[in-house]
Amino acid sequence: MLSTLYIVIIVLAVIVLWAVLAFNVLVTKRNRVKEGWSDIEVQLKRRYDLIPNLVSSVKGYVAHEKGVLESVTEARTRALSAGDPDAKAKAENVLSGALKTLFAVSENYPVLKANENFLKLQDELSDTENKIQAARRFYNGQVRDINIAVEKFPNSIIAAVFSFKQEELFELEDEPEAREKVKVEF
Repeated sequence: MLSTLYIVIIVLAVIVLWAVLAFNVLVTKRNRVKEGWSDIEVQLKRRYDLIPNLVSSVKGYVAHEKGVLESVTEARTRALSAGDPDAKAKAENVLSGALKTLFAVSENYPVLKANENFLKLQDELSDTENKIQAARRFYNGQVRDINIAVEKFPNSIIAAVFSFKQEELFELEDEPEAREKVKVEF
């Protein structure tokens, strides 16, 4: 009778220990996803802060390209207000397209292309785009890890009990209009 009690206690202890470890793994993965999203938001904010300066430096040179400047400003506003990763990705695709159009238009203005401020802003924006891509890769890797952990049995039991859920990937250029070539008409 006593040995059966010990076996039951040991089995229960192993189950509790496993549950605690599984819970801690899921918490760690969820926090890494939050960290990854925070990195993306930092880089996107940097990008959003650069855009008004870029638009201001271009305004004087491309006065009759008002529509291009307005589309960049409008796309920036929509991207700023987007919430979840899916909405943010869609807004970012539109903003990227608007910026590509702006840079395509700037190619037709040699004085603007030679402007030191414009070139510096263009380089900073390019650097920021690279940092966004790196942050996106990190975030998506963390999302992949938590999604696998939430789906795997027996972790799925702990995930269901403690309301861990799958996260959304942050995928850019998923929209058909983002894949199209930039069209510039004069």
